[in-house]
Amino acid sequence: MADIQETHLPGIGIRFDFPTSDGTRVGVLVHKTGRRELLVYRQDDPDECAISIELESDEARTLAEMLGASRIIEQLDNLRQEVEGLSIDWITIDESAEWANRTLGEAAVHTRTGVSIVAIITANGSIAAPGANELLQPGTKVVAVGSDEGIETLTAHLRVN
Repeated sequence: MADIQETHLPGIGIRFDFPTSDGTRVGVLVHKTGRRELLVYRQDDPDECAISIELESDEARTLAEMLGASRIIEQLDNLRQEVEGLSIDWITIDESAEWANRTLGEAAVHTRTGVSIVAIITANGSIAAPGANELLQPGTKVVAVGSDEGIETLTAHLRVN
């Protein structure tokens, strides 16, 4: 698997790129606004873009699905397998769930389940390392890390069976 080079572009966002087996560099520019561009660099000048395709959020997700599982998800799955007792799960919050429309602090998620919510994913982007005042809004996803039992307990409070 190719190594991904990450370049922070102040005021713009982050560019991820890697060389293909034939030497072509391919990249994705993730703008601070969430907009994404698919980049293909010239082989004779790897610093110059030959093709730049702007992708809307749904188009970027469609392309990712067409290409297969995300490398990040693969790496998280590998990490989960390497660290005994650690589970990582993405849980969508149901509208009528017990903890829907409560803040993380009000729900006392970590205290009651032993699980850490490490990100909240919304239609407008994601919140990494959310604080106690972040709202558990219906329809959003949380990325939770903890024991299998803790994840099951959290799921029971965020989903309606």
